[in-house]
Amino acid sequence: MADNSDFAELPLRDIADEQAGDAVMPVSASLVPPLGDIAFLLDIDGTLLELAATPREVWVPPGLAETLNRLHELTSGALALVSGRSLNDIDLIFAPEVYPAVGGHGAEMRLAIDSEADAVQAPPLDKELKRRLAAIAKLSPGILLEDKGYSLALHYRLAPQAEQAIYQAVSQIRADLPEAPIEVLPGKCVCEIKHAGFTKASGVRELMTHSPFKGRKPLFIGDDVTDETVFAIMPDYDGLSFSVGRQARGVHGQFGTPNDVRIFLGELARREDAKRF
Repeated sequence: MADNSDFAELPLRDIADEQAGDAVMPVSASLVPPLGDIAFLLDIDGTLLELAATPREVWVPPGLAETLNRLHELTSGALALVSGRSLNDIDLIFAPEVYPAVGGHGAEMRLAIDSEADAVQAPPLDKELKRRLAAIAKLSPGILLEDKGYSLALHYRLAPQAEQAIYQAVSQIRADLPEAPIEVLPGKCVCEIKHAGFTKASGVRELMTHSPFKGRKPLFIGDDVTDETVFAIMPDYDGLSFSVGRQARGVHGQFGTPNDVRIFLGELARREDAKRF
């Protein structure tokens, strides 16, 4: 797999084509072992929830929290959200519910709903670097700046014409600061810059060393380039991985939309409940 830094000047549509493997079969619940053996690892934006014009406009559809709560119970707590969002942002979206989570692309972690959040050896971005990156938002009206502490995201869903200019500006900053330990993560109408010392995969690896996740087979669902690192490590755990909205190399199936994911998760919960009664 190419290093994410190589994608700095590529829009997501090109990356998806490059990363896509052979055609995959639709997802079947029969692929999933009993939930007592499973750890659910679920991306949020574009996977559980539909994308919105701005990060603050996403919403949790009716029934999703009930499904997640039931799967959390059926797996004895082995369900975690895995996101580029901070833990605080995740909690605001799902409030009043709280879930175990890997946040900030692996920078933060919460192992249980009643435990404190921990930073995972993740240094924040340099302040001067952040200042230079933040100035890119001035290139065009509609570019939204999101400071996540451990990373900085430039959303351009409201200014799609600015995509090339954004990536060119980021590339120029990287050329000016070749020693800066950063990675550029292209997403769906977002360019995110983070410290190179951690990824979603490193966060998942740490998560899988702790109870109740340890010893279970992870089932990971994600949708974009930032999830590629997690897809890549699933064979290390004899796990399952599924993509959403596009093909991805090495996954076991593909969902069309987040709604398909929600239906699938609900079916798994009902299947397990049927076995118990």
